[in-house]
Amino acid sequence: MGNSLSLDLIKNAVPRSIRSNITQGMVDNINKISNDPDVGEEFKDNILGFSDVMKSGLYRMEDYISAVKYVSYKLRGDTNLAAYTKTFPDRVARYQGRGVVDYSPWVTSYCKSKLVNEILGRSLVPTHILNADIHQKAINVLANLMVSANSEKVRSDSANSLLTHLKPPETAKIEIDMNVTKIDGIEDLRNATLELIKAQKLGIQSGQSTAQDIAHSKVVIDGVVDEVI
Repeated sequence: MGNSLSLDLIKNAVPRSIRSNITQGMVDNINKISNDPDVGEEFKDNILGFSDVMKSGLYRMEDYISAVKYVSYKLRGDTNLAAYTKTFPDRVARYQGRGVVDYSPWVTSYCKSKLVNEILGRSLVPTHILNADIHQKAINVLANLMVSANSEKVRSDSANSLLTHLKPPETAKIEIDMNVTKIDGIEDLRNATLELIKAQKLGIQSGQSTAQDIAHSKVVIDGVVDEVI
């Protein structure tokens, strides 16, 4: 199959934390579903595109594959019942084998599951993108009213509406916290330096040291000898 997904491709598409759990058997199952003439292409795109839901580590890869298959049927217009039946034919056969005619409670429970809803949430197109053409038409109408309406109030209201909705985004204000947390080592060094300065000042005042003596003196900090430059 020329369009088959490889094991390496699937592993590179999913979060690193679950790559070791991906088996060739799973990849074969993915490729089998991808050959479905009704939903194969959508499923193939979705299995790669929604893989970030696996980052939490809460779901098994087998459950993810089934949920993506279910959502793919839903996105092409199938009802919850139809999508569930196509996703789990063996499970539905077991229901029917037990004489269960109405298995809608299981369907409802599955379509409300956290995994399914996380995938569905990622498939939704934002409203402002979905209605971009309507948004532009509304702008055009307001612009036309602003220029050609007979009523001065209508022209004013249209202009104000355009100014409100088309204003450029405000420049983000970046606040930098200038508070520096005191680190014990740095604070100790600061205190030791202040004490040294006091001692040197007293030495000069009492005549015990000269500025030249201090300039060439050695300072010991944590056992390391350094010269005062």
